[in-house]
Amino acid sequence: DISVSLLAVVVSFCGLALLVVSLFVFWKLCWPCWRSKPLTSNANNVPQSNSSAPTEVFETSEKKEIKENGKPTTKVLEAALKISHTSPDIPAEVQNALKEHLIRHARMQRQITEPTSSSRHNSFRRHLPRQMQVSSVDFNMGTDPILQRGETTTSIGRIKPELYKQKSVDSDGQQEDVKTCGKLNFTLRYDYENELLAVTIVKALDLPAKDFTGTSDPYVKIYLLPDRKKKFQTRVHRKTLNPVFDETFQFPVAYDQLSNRKLHFSVYDFDRFSRHDMIGEVILDNLFEVSDLSREANVWKDIHCATTESIDLGEIMFSLCYLPTAGRMTLTVIKCRNLKAMDITGSSDPYVKVSLMCEGRRLKKRKTTTKKNTLNPVYNEAIIFDIPPENVDQVSLSIAVMDYDRVGHNEVIGVCRTGIDAEGLGRDHWNEMLAYPRKPITHWHPLVEV
Repeated sequence: DISVSLLAVVVSFCGLALLVVSLFVFWKLCWPCWRSKPLTSNANNVPQSNSSAPTEVFETSEKKEIKENGKPTTKVLEAALKISHTSPDIPAEVQNALKEHLIRHARMQRQITEPTSSSRHNSFRRHLPRQMQVSSVDFNMGTDPILQRGETTTSIGRIKPELYKQKSVDSDGQQEDVKTCGKLNFTLRYDYENELLAVTIVKALDLPAKDFTGTSDPYVKIYLLPDRKKKFQTRVHRKTLNPVFDETFQFPVAYDQLSNRKLHFSVYDFDRFSRHDMIGEVILDNLFEVSDLSREANVWKDIHCATTESIDLGEIMFSLCYLPTAGRMTLTVIKCRNLKAMDITGSSDPYVKVSLMCEGRRLKKRKTTTKKNTLNPVYNEAIIFDIPPENVDQVSLSIAVMDYDRVGHNEVIGVCRTGIDAEGLGRDHWNEMLAYPRKPITHWHPLVEV
């Protein structure tokens, strides 16, 4: 009986163990399939962004949200992480930390501090007139701040040259019509052996009538600039508007100096009892305009109407360069040519004085070194002015070429002006500097009387 009972206990224990093992195997085999069903159903509810992109699973901070009707839905955040199937499983704690970091980074804004204005510009503002309101410079290049009523902003480096353009710049090829009063015919030839420039004044046509009888008594003066002490004059032709002169004049000049010389013809009407009336003038800037002067060249030029004889004081070459970000303008005085002789020796001791002007007031002045005994000085000296971008359209430059005298006052040879309120080439040079910042712009400027 004991053996039978022991056998029954062993058999029942083995059967129980077999049942447990079978249940464990069944759980292992069937449970993964049941677990994958809710995941696949949730994945089908997520919209696909692109058909060509690989399938991705969006993990969210909240798995499910129970609506009022009791149906579960999946909430997808905008800043959700995109986890690839090939990536290893990431713990939920790590995912939450990453999402919080991304949200904080997206909401973080860069701190912008407005730097204090340079002391160079503060000194410039102190020199400005009191009634001029200098606006503060806006250093926020990438942001568009909200402006209150009456406020204005100025951004560095955003100069608009089109605001400064004038008629002289906008008109392409349209120059001001110069009134003419006839034509002048002359010939040029150079004598290499004797180093002489032979100028023959042939005739003039269609001159205006200066007398009550409807005619004129014309004659011509001729200069080889810049030397005005040596001049020639033709004979006076009575009562004619088409005089024929046929007179030759010779100027001693070296061949290599011809490029720096100009011919100036002044046509006058002779009057016996009063001052002679000027009819007009002709200026030939380039003697090699028609030929190399090795043989006689015949030239026709229009006579420009003038009431007074223009005096050639010479020219100055300088360059302008403006740096908007630094608020700095550099004027480089390069050289001068054909200056007027101010000394008894026939030369001058020139230097250049540059003044920064604002509404008729001189804010600052600078000057170059003095070149002794020359009419064609070469300087190559830079003069720097600190001008904030918001004030660049309120200032101008006055350039004066001076003759240094050891005894007495220094004399002014000639001046020129550049800036918004200048005229002609001076204004065009300034506008070109603003149109091409950080680039030196060079031009020749004629000098005029004060």
